[in-house]
Amino acid sequence: MQTTIATQCSISGTGLHSGKPVRMRMRPAPAHSGLVFRRTDQPKARRDIRVSPENWIEASLCTVLANEYGVRVTTIEHLLAALHGCGVHNVIIELDSEEVPILDGSAAPFVRKILAAGIKSLDAPLQVLRVLKAVEVEKDGARARLSPAPQLELAFEIDFAEPAIGHQRRQMAMCNGAFLRELSDCRTFCLRRDVERMQAAGLALGGTLDNAVVFHEGEVLSPGGLRRADEPVRHKMLDAMGDLYVAGLPVLGRYDGVRAGHALTGRLLQALFADPSAYEIVPVEGMTRKRLPGTDISLSDLSLSA
Repeated sequence: MQTTIATQCSISGTGLHSGKPVRMRMRPAPAHSGLVFRRTDQPKARRDIRVSPENWIEASLCTVLANEYGVRVTTIEHLLAALHGCGVHNVIIELDSEEVPILDGSAAPFVRKILAAGIKSLDAPLQVLRVLKAVEVEKDGARARLSPAPQLELAFEIDFAEPAIGHQRRQMAMCNGAFLRELSDCRTFCLRRDVERMQAAGLALGGTLDNAVVFHEGEVLSPGGLRRADEPVRHKMLDAMGDLYVAGLPVLGRYDGVRAGHALTGRLLQALFADPSAYEIVPVEGMTRKRLPGTDISLSDLSLSA
């Protein structure tokens, strides 16, 4: 069965790159609506942006979508990860500006709002995107790959010269509430020098120690330190969870990322959809439903996160 949220919910915050206040509201949507961003600051005929590979715009610092009129939404990856992880298939997301609020830099605040609003089943069959054969993209030593698997599996590897990060690798299946427990609270991260460089260029103007894990010369500058010893690689998996939901459907397949980012994962989806023999869109049947990320989740899963 397809789902939507049971009641509307509102979130206010600041855009990471713009530094401007953002008001966002999620509204229930009927079956077959999909995930739709609605820019309330735009004329009615131009304001809707559907989450789909056709609307993806390549960008390195965040995930960006744009409609045929050039109206954009940015920094959507943490919200999409929350929707993917909670199994929400239809929703209208209203924004009064271009950027989704960054909140604490993780997906957990969005998950809490979604679960507090409730998830409602709709009388319509659910379809999933099943990967049938391996597809891989590579750039400058970074790689991203999708291959067949019976559920959504994520594996990621990072390697930073910064000693407080270093080499990290993790993999897990995104079923039975794993996203909520293991990834949803993991925050975006950066080096202090990168923050300074971006802000000098007019980017990351809303970035603070409260919405990112900032590293500098072997130390964690953010108050309270890390939420998990390997929070950086877990956050990269969170990003992949959101970026894969640009497909507009739950994904059945294994994602492997090595030093990959938003742009490379987006290119991977483009490569997948460019090869009709690499995937199929099929109705959910039998045990497949139980392996989807949002099945049998509750706030208790989120409370079990470290």
